[in-house]
Amino acid sequence: MQNNKDFLGTEPIGKLLLKLSIPTVIAQLINMLYNIVDRIYIGHIPGEGSLALTGVGVCMPIIMIVSAFAALVGSGGAPRASISMGKQDLDSAEKILGNCFILQIVISFILTAVLLLWSENLLLAFGASENTITYATDYMRIYAIGTLFVQLTLGMNTFITAQGFTTISMVSVLIGAVCNITLDPLFIFGFHMGVKGAALATIISQSISTIWVVAFLCGKKTQLHLRKKYMRLEAPVILPCVALGLATFIMQASESVITVCFNSSLLRYGGDIAVGAMTILTSVMQFAMLPLQGIGQGSQPIASYNYGAKNAGRVKKTFRLLLIASLTYSITLWAAIQLFPTVFVSIFTPDAELIAFTAPMLRIYLGGLFLFGIQIACQITFTSLGKAVNSIVVAVVRKFVLLLPLIYITPHLLSDPTMGVYLAEPIADVIAVTFTSILFTFQFKKALAEIQE
Repeated sequence: MQNNKDFLGTEPIGKLLLKLSIPTVIAQLINMLYNIVDRIYIGHIPGEGSLALTGVGVCMPIIMIVSAFAALVGSGGAPRASISMGKQDLDSAEKILGNCFILQIVISFILTAVLLLWSENLLLAFGASENTITYATDYMRIYAIGTLFVQLTLGMNTFITAQGFTTISMVSVLIGAVCNITLDPLFIFGFHMGVKGAALATIISQSISTIWVVAFLCGKKTQLHLRKKYMRLEAPVILPCVALGLATFIMQASESVITVCFNSSLLRYGGDIAVGAMTILTSVMQFAMLPLQGIGQGSQPIASYNYGAKNAGRVKKTFRLLLIASLTYSITLWAAIQLFPTVFVSIFTPDAELIAFTAPMLRIYLGGLFLFGIQIACQITFTSLGKAVNSIVVAVVRKFVLLLPLIYITPHLLSDPTMGVYLAEPIADVIAVTFTSILFTFQFKKALAEIQE
C-alpha cells in the first residue's frame, strides 16, 4: 500500500473498502473491550469495588466530552486533508495536519486546567454522591493530567486513517489497549492505588500511543508529515476543519446530555431498575454502533480522496458499497436482537429480575436499528465530502430536535410511561433516517455534479 501513493484512486473500490474497514472495525472493538476490562478491574477492588466503579462511571460523561473535542479537530481535519491529497495538493494537506496538531495542544491545556480546577463541581453535577465523589475526583484529577495524550492519540490517529493506513491506526489503539490491560492490575492491586492506579494506567497507555502516532507522522512511511513550518494556527485553514468536525463533536458530546435526560426520566417513572436497564441498553447500542462507525471510517479516505480528485464514479460506488455493508450489518444485528434479546442482556448482568425487565425493552429501544445503516452511511459520506453544514444539521436534528423532546413527550402518550421513555429512541431514529435520506439524495447529486463540471 505504501509503495503506491495513488492507491486510493486506483485500487478496486470493493477490495479497498474491505482492506481499510477491517482494521478500523477491529480498532473500535478493541477500544470497547479495554474500556470494559478497565471497569472489571475497578469493580473487583477489595471492599470498595462497587463504590469505586460507580465513582468512575460518573466520570464517563466528562471523558466522552474530552474525546469529543479530539473528534472536533480530527474528524474535521482528516477528511479535508484527504480531499487535498486527492487534488495532489500535499502542501495544503500538511498545513491542515500541522494546524490541527497545534489546535489540539491548545485545547488540551484548556481542558486540563478546567478539569483540575472544577472537576469536583462537574462530577457532582453529573451525579456523583457523597459516597462516590472521592473515587470520582481521585480518578478525574489524574486523568486530567493526561488530557494532552488523549487528544493527540485520538485526533492525530484520524490523519493516519485518512491516508489509508488503517492497519497502522489500528495498531495505535492496540498499543494503548495492551498497555492499559497490563498496567491496570499492577497499579490497582500491586501498588494498592485503587482508582488512582486505573487513571494512571490509562494516561501512561495513552502517552505510549501518542509517541507511536506522532513518530509515524514524522517518519518515512507516511505521505503527510508533521512539519514545524505549518505548526501555527491560521484561521482560513483551521476554521473549515472545526466546522466539519462540529457534527461529530455534537454527536459525541451530546451523549452525556442525553444519558442524563434518559436517566432522570426513567428514575421518575420506573425507578432504579429502569435506570439499570438503560445502562445495558446503551451498552448494546454501543456494541451495535462501533462496527458501523468502523466501516464508515474505512470508507472516508476513499470517498474524500476521490472527491478531491474529481472522480465522481468512484465516490458514487464507494457510497453504494458503504450503504450495502452498513445496512447488511444493521439489519442482521436488529434481527438477532429481536429474536434473542435475553442473550444480549445476559452478557451484561446475571440478575434474573433485571434480565426479565430489560429484554422486552431492548426490542423496543433498538426497534429502529435496522435502518441505522442508512443514517451512518449518509452521515459519514457528508463528512467525507467536506459538507459541514449538512453534517451538523443531521446531527442536531436527530439528537436535539427529535430525541431530546421525545424523551419527555412519549411517556405521556402511553399507559406505561417507562416504556414510553424507551420508545423515544426508535421514533427518533425512524424520523431521523427519513430526514437524512431525503437531504442526502439531493445534496449528494449536487456534490457529484459540482466535481463533474
